[in-house]
Amino acid sequence: MPASTTNDPHGPRAAEQAAPEAPEASEVPAAPAAPAEAVTPLLRGIAVLRRLTEADGTLSPSALERSTGLARATVDRVTATLAHMGYVRLTGRDVTLAPRAAELGNAYLAALRLPSLLSPRADALADELDESVSLAVADRDAVRFIHQATRRRAMSLSFRIGDLLPAERTAPGPLFATEWTDPDWHHWRARRAADPHDTAFPAVPPSDHPAPDEDFTRRTTRAAADGWALDDQLIEPGLVAVSAPVRDPGTGRVTCVASVVSHTSRHTAAGLRDDLLPALLTTVAAMESDLRTAPPPEPGPVRAGLAVWTGASKHELGRSFVESLARGLTVLTAFGEGRSALTLTEVAKATGLSRATARRALITHEYAGLITPASPADRTFALTPRVLSLAFPPLSRLSLPQIAQPHLDELAARVRESASMAVLSGPASADQPHPRTRHKTTPYEIQYTARAATTRVLSAHITVGARLPARTTALGRILLAGPAAPDHVLTDGEPEAGLRSLAVPVHDRAGRPVAAIDVTTHAARRTPESCAAELLPALRETAAAIESDLRTAGRFRTVPPT
Repeated sequence: MPASTTNDPHGPRAAEQAAPEAPEASEVPAAPAAPAEAVTPLLRGIAVLRRLTEADGTLSPSALERSTGLARATVDRVTATLAHMGYVRLTGRDVTLAPRAAELGNAYLAALRLPSLLSPRADALADELDESVSLAVADRDAVRFIHQATRRRAMSLSFRIGDLLPAERTAPGPLFATEWTDPDWHHWRARRAADPHDTAFPAVPPSDHPAPDEDFTRRTTRAAADGWALDDQLIEPGLVAVSAPVRDPGTGRVTCVASVVSHTSRHTAAGLRDDLLPALLTTVAAMESDLRTAPPPEPGPVRAGLAVWTGASKHELGRSFVESLARGLTVLTAFGEGRSALTLTEVAKATGLSRATARRALITHEYAGLITPASPADRTFALTPRVLSLAFPPLSRLSLPQIAQPHLDELAARVRESASMAVLSGPASADQPHPRTRHKTTPYEIQYTARAATTRVLSAHITVGARLPARTTALGRILLAGPAAPDHVLTDGEPEAGLRSLAVPVHDRAGRPVAAIDVTTHAARRTPESCAAELLPALRETAAAIESDLRTAGRFRTVPPT
Protein backbone atom coordinates (compact mmCIF):
# COMPACT_ATOMS: atom_id res chain seq x y z
CA MET A 1 0.00 0.00 0.00
CA PRO A 2 1.66 3.27 -1.06
CA ALA A 3 2.42 5.86 1.56
CA SER A 4 0.62 9.17 1.47
CA THR A 5 2.56 12.36 0.90
CA THR A 6 -0.39 14.70 1.38
CA ASN A 7 -0.24 17.44 4.00
CA ASP A 8 -3.99 18.06 3.85
CA PRO A 9 -5.02 19.02 7.40
CA HIS A 10 -8.52 17.77 6.62
CA GLY A 11 -7.48 14.39 5.12
CA PRO A 12 -6.43 11.11 6.74
CA ARG A 13 -2.95 10.76 8.14
CA ALA A 14 -0.21 9.47 5.93
CA ALA A 15 0.01 5.71 5.53
CA GLU A 16 3.41 5.61 7.19
CA GLN A 17 1.64 6.67 10.39
CA ALA A 18 -0.75 3.73 10.17
CA ALA A 19 -0.56 0.00 9.72
CA PRO A 20 -3.06 -2.67 8.68
CA GLU A 21 -4.42 -4.91 11.38
CA ALA A 22 -2.92 -8.38 11.80
CA PRO A 23 -3.29 -11.07 10.65
CA GLU A 24 -4.00 -9.74 7.15
CA ALA A 25 -0.36 -8.82 6.55
CA SER A 26 1.65 -8.64 9.72
CA GLU A 27 4.18 -5.89 10.18
CA VAL A 28 7.56 -6.57 11.80
CA PRO A 29 8.11 -5.03 14.28
CA ALA A 30 4.64 -4.81 15.74
CA ALA A 31 2.24 -2.29 14.23
CA PRO A 32 2.08 1.11 15.92
CA ALA A 33 -0.92 2.16 17.96
CA ALA A 34 -3.95 3.62 16.25
CA PRO A 35 -3.77 7.38 15.61
CA ALA A 36 -5.48 9.57 18.18
CA GLU A 37 -8.22 10.57 15.74
CA ALA A 38 -9.16 6.99 14.85
CA VAL A 39 -12.71 5.93 15.78
CA THR A 40 -12.31 3.14 18.34
CA PRO A 41 -15.84 1.68 17.94
CA LEU A 42 -15.27 1.47 14.18
CA LEU A 43 -12.02 -0.44 14.70
CA ARG A 44 -13.90 -2.82 17.02
CA GLY A 45 -16.58 -3.41 14.39
CA ILE A 46 -13.94 -4.10 11.74
CA ALA A 47 -12.28 -6.59 14.08
CA VAL A 48 -15.58 -8.41 14.67
CA LEU A 49 -16.31 -8.62 10.92
CA ARG A 50 -12.82 -9.98 10.26
CA ARG A 51 -13.05 -12.61 12.97
CA LEU A 52 -16.43 -13.73 11.63
CA THR A 53 -14.96 -13.92 8.14
CA GLU A 54 -12.01 -16.01 9.27
CA ALA A 55 -14.44 -18.36 11.07
CA ASP A 56 -16.36 -18.91 7.79
CA GLY A 57 -19.21 -16.66 8.82
CA THR A 58 -20.39 -17.82 12.26
CA LEU A 59 -19.13 -17.45 15.83
CA SER A 60 -20.70 -17.31 19.25
CA PRO A 61 -20.47 -14.05 21.20
CA SER A 62 -18.15 -15.82 23.63
CA ALA A 63 -15.83 -16.85 20.78
CA LEU A 64 -15.86 -13.28 19.48
CA GLU A 65 -14.99 -12.06 22.95
CA ARG A 66 -11.97 -14.39 23.07
CA SER A 67 -10.75 -13.79 19.50
CA THR A 68 -11.05 -10.00 19.54
CA GLY A 69 -10.09 -9.36 23.16
CA LEU A 70 -13.15 -7.14 23.56
CA ALA A 71 -15.37 -7.15 26.63
CA ARG A 72 -18.59 -9.13 26.30
CA ALA A 73 -20.70 -6.01 26.69
CA THR A 74 -18.77 -4.39 23.82
CA VAL A 75 -19.22 -7.47 21.61
CA ASP A 76 -22.96 -7.39 22.31
CA ARG A 77 -23.23 -3.70 21.36
CA VAL A 78 -21.15 -4.14 18.20
CA THR A 79 -23.11 -7.19 17.02
CA ALA A 80 -26.43 -5.52 17.84
CA THR A 81 -25.40 -2.57 15.67
CA LEU A 82 -24.27 -4.83 12.83
CA ALA A 83 -27.54 -6.74 13.10
CA HIS A 84 -29.55 -3.51 12.84
CA MET A 85 -27.55 -2.67 9.70
CA GLY A 86 -28.42 -6.09 8.27
CA TYR A 87 -24.77 -7.21 8.25
CA VAL A 88 -25.20 -10.06 10.74
CA ARG A 89 -28.01 -12.19 12.14
CA LEU A 90 -28.29 -12.99 15.82
CA THR A 91 -29.56 -16.57 15.74
CA GLY A 92 -29.84 -18.39 19.05
CA ARG A 93 -26.39 -18.36 20.57
CA ASP A 94 -24.52 -17.45 17.35
CA VAL A 95 -23.65 -14.40 15.30
CA THR A 96 -23.82 -15.13 11.56
CA LEU A 97 -22.82 -12.95 8.62
CA ALA A 98 -25.83 -11.88 6.53
CA PRO A 99 -25.85 -11.35 2.73
CA ARG A 100 -26.21 -7.59 3.05
CA ALA A 101 -22.67 -7.40 4.46
CA ALA A 102 -21.48 -8.20 0.92
CA GLU A 103 -22.25 -4.59 0.00
CA LEU A 104 -18.88 -3.61 1.54
CA GLY A 105 -16.95 -5.86 -0.82
CA ASN A 106 -19.30 -4.92 -3.66
CA ALA A 107 -18.25 -1.30 -3.22
CA TYR A 108 -14.61 -2.24 -3.77
CA LEU A 109 -15.34 -4.53 -6.75
CA ALA A 110 -17.57 -1.91 -8.38
CA ALA A 111 -14.93 0.78 -7.94
CA LEU A 112 -12.29 -1.56 -9.34
CA ARG A 113 -14.45 -2.34 -12.43
CA LEU A 114 -12.29 -5.34 -13.37
CA PRO A 115 -14.87 -8.03 -12.46
CA SER A 116 -17.55 -6.32 -14.56
CA LEU A 117 -15.24 -5.81 -17.52
CA LEU A 118 -13.27 -9.06 -17.49
CA SER A 119 -15.37 -11.79 -15.83
CA PRO A 120 -17.29 -12.66 -19.04
CA ARG A 121 -13.94 -13.52 -20.69
CA ALA A 122 -12.90 -15.60 -17.67
CA ASP A 123 -16.22 -17.46 -17.66
CA ALA A 124 -15.95 -18.18 -21.40
CA LEU A 125 -12.40 -19.52 -20.97
CA ALA A 126 -13.57 -21.80 -18.15
CA ASP A 127 -16.29 -23.17 -20.44
CA GLU A 128 -13.84 -23.61 -23.32
CA LEU A 129 -11.21 -25.44 -21.27
CA ASP A 130 -13.57 -27.11 -18.77
CA GLU A 131 -11.24 -25.92 -16.00
CA SER A 132 -11.54 -23.34 -13.24
CA VAL A 133 -10.43 -19.81 -14.08
CA SER A 134 -9.74 -17.03 -11.58
CA LEU A 135 -8.84 -13.35 -11.54
CA ALA A 136 -6.66 -11.97 -8.74
CA VAL A 137 -5.19 -8.65 -7.66
CA ALA A 138 -2.18 -7.88 -5.49
CA ASP A 139 -2.68 -7.10 -1.82
CA ARG A 140 0.78 -6.02 -0.67
CA ASP A 141 2.82 -9.25 -0.59
CA ALA A 142 -0.23 -11.46 -1.07
CA VAL A 143 -2.79 -12.33 -3.74
CA ARG A 144 -6.53 -11.75 -3.36
CA PHE A 145 -9.18 -13.23 -5.68
CA ILE A 146 -11.74 -10.94 -7.31
CA HIS A 147 -13.49 -13.50 -9.56
CA GLN A 148 -13.89 -17.27 -9.72
CA ALA A 149 -15.32 -19.33 -12.58
CA THR A 150 -15.32 -22.73 -10.90
CA ARG A 151 -16.13 -26.05 -12.52
CA ARG A 152 -18.48 -28.11 -10.40
CA ARG A 153 -16.77 -31.46 -9.92
CA ALA A 154 -16.18 -33.90 -7.09
CA MET A 155 -12.60 -32.53 -7.03
CA SER A 156 -12.72 -28.81 -7.74
CA LEU A 157 -11.27 -25.47 -6.70
CA SER A 158 -12.48 -24.28 -3.31
CA PHE A 159 -11.14 -20.71 -3.20
CA ARG A 160 -13.63 -17.90 -2.78
CA ILE A 161 -13.80 -14.31 -3.95
CA GLY A 162 -11.87 -12.30 -1.36
CA ASP A 163 -9.64 -15.16 -0.19
CA LEU A 164 -6.05 -14.09 0.55
CA LEU A 165 -3.05 -16.26 -0.40
CA PRO A 166 0.69 -15.70 0.21
CA ALA A 167 2.31 -14.57 -3.04
CA GLU A 168 5.10 -17.16 -2.91
CA ARG A 169 2.65 -20.09 -2.95
CA THR A 170 0.74 -19.05 -6.06
CA ALA A 171 1.19 -18.64 -9.80
CA PRO A 172 0.04 -14.97 -9.82
CA GLY A 173 2.49 -14.06 -7.03
CA PRO A 174 5.72 -13.99 -9.11
CA LEU A 175 3.96 -11.88 -11.78
CA PHE A 176 2.97 -9.25 -9.23
CA ALA A 177 6.42 -9.44 -7.63
CA THR A 178 8.08 -8.39 -10.90
CA GLU A 179 6.90 -4.86 -9.98
CA TRP A 180 7.82 -4.90 -6.29
CA THR A 181 10.05 -2.17 -4.89
CA ASP A 182 12.81 -2.73 -2.34
CA PRO A 183 10.42 -1.88 0.55
CA ASP A 184 7.97 -4.44 -0.85
CA TRP A 185 10.64 -7.15 -0.82
CA HIS A 186 11.68 -6.12 2.69
CA HIS A 187 8.09 -6.39 3.91
CA TRP A 188 7.73 -9.81 2.28
CA ARG A 189 10.90 -11.16 3.91
CA ALA A 190 9.83 -9.77 7.29
CA ARG A 191 6.42 -11.42 6.99
CA ARG A 192 8.02 -14.74 6.00
CA ALA A 193 10.38 -14.59 8.96
CA ALA A 194 7.55 -13.80 11.37
CA ASP A 195 5.13 -16.40 9.98
CA PRO A 196 7.07 -19.12 8.10
CA HIS A 197 4.12 -21.55 8.17
CA ASP A 198 1.54 -19.10 6.76
CA THR A 199 -0.75 -19.31 9.76
CA ALA A 200 -2.05 -15.81 8.95
CA PHE A 201 -3.61 -17.12 5.73
CA PRO A 202 -6.62 -19.26 6.67
CA ALA A 203 -7.53 -19.88 3.01
CA VAL A 204 -4.50 -22.14 2.53
CA PRO A 205 -3.19 -25.11 4.53
CA PRO A 206 -0.17 -24.31 6.71
CA SER A 207 3.19 -24.79 5.07
CA ASP A 208 4.94 -27.66 6.87
CA HIS A 209 8.19 -27.24 4.92
CA PRO A 210 8.54 -23.60 3.80
CA ALA A 211 10.61 -23.12 0.66
CA PRO A 212 13.65 -20.85 0.94
CA ASP A 213 13.22 -17.23 -0.11
CA GLU A 214 15.50 -17.85 -3.08
CA ASP A 215 12.89 -20.10 -4.68
CA PHE A 216 10.42 -17.24 -4.98
CA THR A 217 12.97 -14.72 -6.20
CA ARG A 218 14.03 -17.24 -8.85
CA ARG A 219 10.41 -17.77 -9.92
CA THR A 220 9.91 -14.00 -10.11
CA THR A 221 12.93 -13.61 -12.39
CA ARG A 222 11.59 -16.41 -14.58
CA ALA A 223 8.13 -14.84 -14.69
CA ALA A 224 9.60 -11.50 -15.76
CA ALA A 225 11.36 -13.22 -18.65
CA ASP A 226 8.51 -15.55 -19.72
CA GLY A 227 5.50 -13.32 -19.16
CA TRP A 228 3.62 -16.13 -17.37
CA ALA A 229 4.09 -18.32 -14.30
CA LEU A 230 3.27 -21.78 -12.94
CA ASP A 231 2.11 -23.12 -9.59
CA ASP A 232 3.24 -26.74 -9.37
CA GLN A 233 1.49 -27.91 -6.18
CA LEU A 234 2.74 -25.00 -4.07
CA ILE A 235 -0.57 -24.48 -2.28
CA GLU A 236 -1.26 -28.14 -1.64
CA PRO A 237 -0.46 -31.49 -3.28
CA GLY A 238 -2.40 -32.04 -6.48
CA LEU A 239 -3.27 -28.40 -7.26
CA VAL A 240 -1.62 -26.84 -10.33
CA ALA A 241 -2.14 -23.52 -12.08
CA VAL A 242 -0.82 -21.39 -14.93
CA SER A 243 -1.14 -17.60 -14.83
CA ALA A 244 -0.67 -14.62 -17.13
CA PRO A 245 -0.78 -10.89 -16.33
CA VAL A 246 -3.49 -8.53 -17.58
CA ARG A 247 -1.80 -5.16 -18.06
CA ASP A 248 -3.27 -1.70 -17.77
CA PRO A 249 -3.38 -0.23 -21.32
CA GLY A 250 -2.31 3.19 -20.05
CA THR A 251 0.57 2.35 -17.73
CA GLY A 252 1.56 -1.14 -18.82
CA ARG A 253 1.54 -2.28 -15.19
CA VAL A 254 -0.07 -5.52 -14.03
CA THR A 255 -3.65 -4.66 -13.13
CA CYS A 256 -4.72 -8.25 -12.36
CA VAL A 257 -3.69 -11.82 -13.15
CA ALA A 258 -5.78 -14.48 -14.87
CA SER A 259 -5.16 -18.13 -13.94
CA VAL A 260 -6.29 -21.55 -15.13
CA VAL A 261 -6.41 -23.97 -12.21
CA SER A 262 -6.64 -27.75 -12.30
CA HIS A 263 -5.38 -30.84 -10.46
CA THR A 264 -2.75 -33.40 -11.33
CA SER A 265 -5.27 -36.11 -12.16
CA ARG A 266 -6.24 -33.96 -15.15
CA HIS A 267 -3.07 -32.01 -15.97
CA THR A 268 0.50 -31.69 -14.81
CA ALA A 269 1.92 -28.20 -14.45
CA ALA A 270 3.88 -28.75 -17.65
CA GLY A 271 0.70 -29.96 -19.30
CA LEU A 272 -1.09 -26.77 -18.35
CA ARG A 273 1.74 -24.78 -19.90
CA ASP A 274 1.80 -26.79 -23.12
CA ASP A 275 -1.91 -27.38 -23.62
CA LEU A 276 -3.80 -24.50 -22.00
CA LEU A 277 -1.43 -21.53 -21.83
CA PRO A 278 -2.05 -20.52 -25.49
CA ALA A 279 -5.79 -20.19 -24.84
CA LEU A 280 -5.09 -18.27 -21.63
CA LEU A 281 -2.80 -15.82 -23.43
CA THR A 282 -5.42 -15.29 -26.15
CA THR A 283 -8.02 -14.51 -23.50
CA VAL A 284 -5.64 -12.14 -21.69
CA ALA A 285 -5.04 -10.25 -24.93
CA ALA A 286 -8.82 -9.92 -25.37
CA MET A 287 -9.13 -8.70 -21.76
CA GLU A 288 -6.52 -6.02 -22.38
CA SER A 289 -8.42 -4.96 -25.49
CA ASP A 290 -11.59 -4.72 -23.41
CA LEU A 291 -9.79 -2.44 -20.96
CA ARG A 292 -8.58 -0.20 -23.80
CA THR A 293 -12.02 0.19 -25.35
CA ALA A 294 -14.15 0.33 -22.19
CA PRO A 295 -16.16 3.56 -21.96
CA PRO A 296 -15.65 5.74 -18.91
CA PRO A 297 -17.74 4.55 -15.99
CA GLU A 298 -21.02 6.25 -15.24
CA PRO A 299 -21.31 6.98 -11.51
CA GLY A 300 -24.19 5.01 -10.08
CA PRO A 301 -26.60 6.37 -7.48
CA VAL A 302 -25.54 6.55 -3.86
CA ARG A 303 -27.78 5.54 -0.98
CA ALA A 304 -29.41 8.70 0.29
CA GLY A 305 -30.08 9.57 3.88
CA LEU A 306 -27.46 7.32 5.52
CA ALA A 307 -26.55 9.87 8.17
CA VAL A 308 -30.23 10.50 8.90
CA TRP A 309 -30.84 6.74 9.18
CA THR A 310 -28.01 6.22 11.66
CA GLY A 311 -29.23 9.14 13.74
CA ALA A 312 -32.77 7.77 13.79
CA SER A 313 -31.47 4.32 14.70
CA LYS A 314 -29.55 5.77 17.64
CA HIS A 315 -32.67 7.57 18.82
CA GLU A 316 -34.72 4.37 18.49
CA LEU A 317 -32.29 1.85 20.02
CA GLY A 318 -30.33 4.01 22.43
CA ARG A 319 -27.07 2.74 23.87
CA SER A 320 -27.25 -0.64 22.13
CA PHE A 321 -26.70 1.10 18.76
CA VAL A 322 -23.13 2.31 18.15
CA GLU A 323 -23.69 5.22 15.79
CA SER A 324 -20.00 5.88 15.10
CA LEU A 325 -19.57 2.26 13.94
CA ALA A 326 -22.54 2.43 11.58
CA ARG A 327 -21.48 5.79 10.16
CA GLY A 328 -17.91 4.61 9.71
CA LEU A 329 -18.94 1.57 7.70
CA THR A 330 -21.19 3.66 5.45
CA VAL A 331 -18.07 5.54 4.33
CA LEU A 332 -16.92 2.39 2.52
CA THR A 333 -20.19 2.23 0.57
CA ALA A 334 -19.64 5.78 -0.73
CA PHE A 335 -17.21 4.29 -3.27
CA GLY A 336 -18.37 2.37 -6.32
CA GLU A 337 -18.47 2.41 -10.11
CA GLY A 338 -17.52 5.86 -11.32
CA ARG A 339 -16.46 6.68 -7.76
CA SER A 340 -13.16 4.81 -7.49
CA ALA A 341 -11.33 7.83 -6.01
CA LEU A 342 -13.07 10.37 -3.80
CA THR A 343 -12.06 13.48 -1.93
CA LEU A 344 -13.06 14.06 1.67
CA THR A 345 -15.75 16.48 0.48
CA GLU A 346 -17.15 13.89 -1.94
CA VAL A 347 -17.25 11.22 0.78
CA ALA A 348 -19.10 13.58 3.10
CA LYS A 349 -21.59 14.50 0.38
CA ALA A 350 -22.21 10.87 -0.63
CA THR A 351 -22.90 9.75 2.95
CA GLY A 352 -24.53 12.86 4.36
CA LEU A 353 -21.94 12.91 7.12
CA SER A 354 -20.18 16.04 8.31
CA ARG A 355 -16.64 16.56 7.01
CA ALA A 356 -15.26 16.04 10.52
CA THR A 357 -17.05 12.68 10.89
CA ALA A 358 -16.08 11.54 7.40
CA ARG A 359 -12.46 12.58 8.00
CA ARG A 360 -12.17 10.53 11.20
CA ALA A 361 -13.72 7.52 9.44
CA LEU A 362 -11.17 7.83 6.60
CA ILE A 363 -8.33 8.05 9.13
CA THR A 364 -9.62 4.88 10.81
CA HIS A 365 -10.04 2.96 7.56
CA GLU A 366 -6.57 3.97 6.42
CA TYR A 367 -5.12 2.68 9.67
CA ALA A 368 -7.04 -0.58 9.19
CA GLY A 369 -5.66 -0.93 5.66
CA LEU A 370 -9.04 -0.53 3.96
CA ILE A 371 -8.45 2.87 2.35
CA THR A 372 -5.33 4.35 0.77
CA PRO A 373 -4.46 7.76 -0.72
CA ALA A 374 -5.15 7.44 -4.45
CA SER A 375 -3.62 10.72 -5.54
CA PRO A 376 -1.96 13.05 -3.05
CA ALA A 377 -2.02 15.76 -5.71
CA ASP A 378 -5.82 15.98 -5.82
CA ARG A 379 -6.29 14.63 -2.29
CA THR A 380 -8.36 11.61 -3.25
CA PHE A 381 -8.69 8.26 -1.54
CA ALA A 382 -9.51 4.75 -2.78
CA LEU A 383 -10.56 1.41 -1.33
CA THR A 384 -7.94 -1.34 -1.09
CA PRO A 385 -8.48 -5.06 -1.82
CA ARG A 386 -8.50 -5.60 1.94
CA VAL A 387 -12.12 -4.45 2.03
CA LEU A 388 -12.90 -7.97 0.77
CA SER A 389 -11.66 -9.29 4.12
CA LEU A 390 -14.86 -7.92 5.67
CA ALA A 391 -17.37 -10.76 5.24
CA PHE A 392 -17.00 -11.33 1.50
CA PRO A 393 -15.34 -14.79 1.23
CA PRO A 394 -17.99 -16.81 3.11
CA LEU A 395 -20.82 -14.80 1.55
CA SER A 396 -19.43 -15.42 -1.96
CA ARG A 397 -20.35 -19.10 -1.61
CA LEU A 398 -23.99 -18.66 -0.53
CA SER A 399 -26.62 -20.52 -2.53
CA LEU A 400 -30.19 -19.32 -3.04
CA PRO A 401 -31.58 -21.79 -0.46
CA GLN A 402 -29.07 -20.54 2.11
CA ILE A 403 -30.10 -16.95 1.40
CA ALA A 404 -33.79 -17.80 1.62
CA GLN A 405 -33.82 -20.07 4.69
CA PRO A 406 -33.77 -17.37 7.43
CA HIS A 407 -36.55 -15.50 5.66
CA LEU A 408 -38.65 -18.65 5.33
CA ASP A 409 -38.13 -19.36 9.04
CA GLU A 410 -39.40 -15.87 9.89
CA LEU A 411 -42.36 -16.29 7.53
CA ALA A 412 -43.41 -19.65 9.01
CA ALA A 413 -43.17 -18.25 12.53
CA ARG A 414 -45.16 -15.17 11.55
CA VAL A 415 -48.12 -16.94 9.87
CA ARG A 416 -47.87 -20.24 11.78
CA GLU A 417 -47.97 -22.24 8.55
CA SER A 418 -45.32 -24.20 6.63
CA ALA A 419 -43.33 -22.25 4.04
CA SER A 420 -41.26 -23.60 1.15
CA MET A 421 -39.12 -22.57 -1.79
CA ALA A 422 -38.78 -24.51 -5.04
CA VAL A 423 -37.09 -24.25 -8.43
CA LEU A 424 -38.14 -25.70 -11.75
CA SER A 425 -36.61 -29.03 -12.72
CA GLY A 426 -37.08 -30.87 -15.97
CA PRO A 427 -35.58 -31.94 -19.31
CA ALA A 428 -35.00 -28.43 -20.67
CA SER A 429 -31.45 -27.17 -21.10
CA ALA A 430 -30.08 -23.71 -21.63
CA ASP A 431 -30.50 -23.90 -25.42
CA GLN A 432 -34.09 -25.15 -25.30
CA PRO A 433 -37.16 -22.92 -25.17
CA HIS A 434 -38.88 -22.12 -21.91
CA PRO A 435 -41.39 -24.79 -20.82
CA ARG A 436 -44.23 -22.36 -21.48
CA THR A 437 -43.53 -22.70 -25.19
CA ARG A 438 -43.19 -26.49 -25.13
CA HIS A 439 -45.83 -29.18 -25.31
CA LYS A 440 -47.99 -29.21 -22.22
CA THR A 441 -47.33 -32.87 -21.51
CA THR A 442 -43.58 -32.29 -20.98
CA PRO A 443 -42.91 -33.70 -17.48
CA TYR A 444 -41.57 -30.63 -15.73
CA GLU A 445 -41.24 -30.88 -11.99
CA ILE A 446 -40.50 -28.59 -9.10
CA GLN A 447 -37.75 -29.42 -6.65
CA TYR A 448 -38.09 -28.17 -3.09
CA THR A 449 -34.86 -26.43 -2.09
CA ALA A 450 -35.71 -24.85 1.27
CA ARG A 451 -38.37 -25.48 3.88
CA ALA A 452 -39.59 -24.02 7.18
CA ALA A 453 -42.09 -26.19 9.04
CA THR A 454 -44.76 -25.07 11.47
CA THR A 455 -45.38 -26.54 14.91
CA ARG A 456 -49.04 -27.36 14.20
CA VAL A 457 -50.33 -30.90 14.70
CA LEU A 458 -51.81 -30.89 11.19
CA SER A 459 -49.33 -29.55 8.65
CA ALA A 460 -47.96 -30.35 5.21
CA HIS A 461 -44.91 -32.60 5.33
CA ILE A 462 -42.61 -32.08 2.36
CA THR A 463 -38.86 -32.63 2.57
CA VAL A 464 -36.12 -30.60 0.92
CA GLY A 465 -35.16 -32.33 -2.32
CA ALA A 466 -38.64 -33.73 -2.95
CA ARG A 467 -40.07 -33.37 -6.45
CA LEU A 468 -43.66 -32.92 -7.59
CA PRO A 469 -45.25 -32.40 -11.01
CA ALA A 470 -45.02 -28.68 -11.71
CA ARG A 471 -48.56 -28.23 -13.01
CA THR A 472 -50.15 -29.62 -9.85
CA THR A 473 -48.61 -27.05 -7.49
CA ALA A 474 -48.87 -23.32 -6.98
CA LEU A 475 -45.07 -23.12 -7.00
CA GLY A 476 -44.88 -24.95 -10.31
CA ARG A 477 -47.50 -22.83 -12.02
CA ILE A 478 -45.60 -19.70 -11.04
CA LEU A 479 -42.37 -21.06 -12.48
CA LEU A 480 -43.91 -22.52 -15.65
CA ALA A 481 -45.14 -19.04 -16.52
CA GLY A 482 -41.54 -17.83 -16.86
CA PRO A 483 -41.11 -14.05 -17.40
CA ALA A 484 -44.90 -13.74 -17.49
CA ALA A 485 -45.19 -15.16 -13.97
CA PRO A 486 -48.29 -13.82 -12.21
CA ASP A 487 -48.14 -11.89 -8.95
CA HIS A 488 -49.34 -15.01 -7.11
CA VAL A 489 -51.07 -18.37 -7.63
CA LEU A 490 -53.53 -20.10 -5.30
CA THR A 491 -54.19 -23.83 -5.62
CA ASP A 492 -56.97 -25.66 -3.80
CA GLY A 493 -56.90 -29.42 -3.31
CA GLU A 494 -53.67 -29.92 -5.26
CA PRO A 495 -51.56 -31.97 -5.16
CA GLU A 496 -53.65 -33.48 -2.35
CA ALA A 497 -57.19 -32.99 -1.14
CA GLY A 498 -57.41 -30.56 1.76
CA LEU A 499 -54.23 -28.64 0.87
CA ARG A 500 -54.46 -24.98 0.00
CA SER A 501 -51.24 -23.28 -1.24
CA LEU A 502 -50.46 -19.67 -2.07
CA ALA A 503 -47.25 -18.90 -4.00
CA VAL A 504 -45.35 -15.85 -5.27
CA PRO A 505 -42.25 -15.61 -7.51
CA VAL A 506 -38.67 -14.75 -6.48
CA HIS A 507 -36.80 -12.72 -9.11
CA ASP A 508 -33.06 -12.35 -9.77
CA ARG A 509 -31.20 -9.10 -10.51
CA ALA A 510 -32.45 -9.16 -14.11
CA GLY A 511 -36.07 -9.53 -13.03
CA ARG A 512 -36.37 -13.18 -14.06
CA PRO A 513 -38.26 -15.59 -11.78
CA VAL A 514 -35.62 -18.04 -10.53
CA ALA A 515 -37.64 -19.60 -7.73
CA ALA A 516 -40.98 -19.40 -6.00
CA ILE A 517 -42.03 -19.48 -2.36
CA ASP A 518 -45.34 -20.61 -0.90
CA VAL A 519 -47.30 -21.04 2.28
CA THR A 520 -49.32 -24.26 2.60
CA THR A 521 -52.31 -24.62 4.90
CA HIS A 522 -55.26 -26.95 5.42
CA ALA A 523 -58.49 -25.90 3.76
CA ALA A 524 -60.30 -26.09 7.10
CA ARG A 525 -58.06 -23.38 8.57
CA ARG A 526 -58.28 -20.70 5.89
CA THR A 527 -60.63 -19.86 3.06
CA PRO A 528 -59.22 -18.72 -0.30
CA GLU A 529 -60.21 -15.18 0.64
CA SER A 530 -58.42 -15.29 4.00
CA CYS A 531 -55.32 -16.76 2.32
CA ALA A 532 -55.16 -13.72 0.05
CA ALA A 533 -55.91 -11.30 2.86
CA GLU A 534 -53.74 -12.79 5.61
CA LEU A 535 -50.94 -14.69 3.86
CA LEU A 536 -50.26 -12.77 0.66
CA PRO A 537 -48.81 -9.61 2.27
CA ALA A 538 -46.37 -11.68 4.35
CA LEU A 539 -45.42 -13.77 1.30
CA ARG A 540 -44.73 -10.68 -0.77
CA GLU A 541 -42.60 -9.13 1.97
CA THR A 542 -40.62 -12.36 2.31
CA ALA A 543 -40.05 -12.60 -1.45
CA ALA A 544 -38.88 -8.98 -1.50
CA ALA A 545 -36.43 -9.64 1.36
CA ILE A 546 -35.02 -12.69 -0.44
CA GLU A 547 -34.70 -10.71 -3.68
CA SER A 548 -32.87 -7.90 -1.88
CA ASP A 549 -30.34 -10.32 -0.41
CA LEU A 550 -30.02 -12.09 -3.77
CA ARG A 551 -29.27 -8.81 -5.55
CA THR A 552 -26.53 -7.98 -3.06
CA ALA A 553 -24.99 -11.47 -2.91
CA GLY A 554 -25.21 -11.93 -6.69
CA ARG A 555 -23.90 -8.59 -7.90
CA PHE A 556 -20.52 -10.02 -8.92
CA ARG A 557 -21.25 -13.74 -9.17
CA THR A 558 -23.95 -16.20 -10.12
CA VAL A 559 -25.78 -17.50 -7.06
CA PRO A 560 -26.46 -21.26 -7.38
CA PRO A 561 -30.21 -21.96 -7.34
CA THR A 562 -29.83 -25.19 -5.35
